[in-house]
Amino acid sequence: MGDHCLEEQEMEAEALTAIFDTAFEIVSDTQPFVWRVKLLPVDCAGDEEEESRQNHVGVVLQATIPLDYPEESGPQLEIEIIKGLAEEHKKDILELAFNESQANAGIPVLFSVCEVVRSWLADNNVKGLDDFSMHAQMIRRAQETERAKAQAQQEFEAQKEKEELTETEILEAAVQKRRAEGTPCTMENFLAWKQRFEEELALAKADEEAIAESASKKKEKPKEDTSNRITGFQHFMGKTGLLNLAAMEKAAEEAENQEIPADELDVD
Repeated sequence: MGDHCLEEQEMEAEALTAIFDTAFEIVSDTQPFVWRVKLLPVDCAGDEEEESRQNHVGVVLQATIPLDYPEESGPQLEIEIIKGLAEEHKKDILELAFNESQANAGIPVLFSVCEVVRSWLADNNVKGLDDFSMHAQMIRRAQETERAKAQAQQEFEAQKEKEELTETEILEAAVQKRRAEGTPCTMENFLAWKQRFEEELALAKADEEAIAESASKKKEKPKEDTSNRITGFQHFMGKTGLLNLAAMEKAAEEAENQEIPADELDVD
């Protein structure tokens, strides 16, 4: 067990070095190991000026690693305030870190503990937390109240969304169940279906008969008698009394043969 725990501790130290770089420090490199991690709300990649400007609070997490960590024991944790916090905050942060360690007992926990502490620092990254004047305390209480309201609202919205999703899932499950099971076949259901079917069948038959009757009437319509109609040529030749070409030719011959009196001639 000892060799296996030692291997896990060394691997965890390598991982923390890769993650936190210079913010991670190995205080003791012999067992029991002692590690320290500087934690700030905002990581400024080593820019000290920017780090000082953006971070109003900060701590150092120190962990003493038992020989049987992580399989049997958890790390012994301490908090050192380096900026912007009071002793009362140390107790809150340490309790938060301890709870996270206990929740992950049996596995390497330092990274998750650091993330929980850093999240707390980010939520409280304001100036004046180490100021215990009456005004400062009033401001902090107001800020804490606002944060609590915002947190409660977020939880309410999350719960509401979850309930709505659950209700939708329930309805969908009920629909799927009905589809899978179908409608139970009882005598009542069968008779109702049979009545609807017969009514639909009767309507369809009546429509077909109406269509057939209409088509039959169209076929039986008598043809119009056109035997007494005159042709266009007959109409032109005047057999109907409208036009007589022969009479027109005779009148033209008579007009040509008729003598015109001399006094009607135009001699100019």
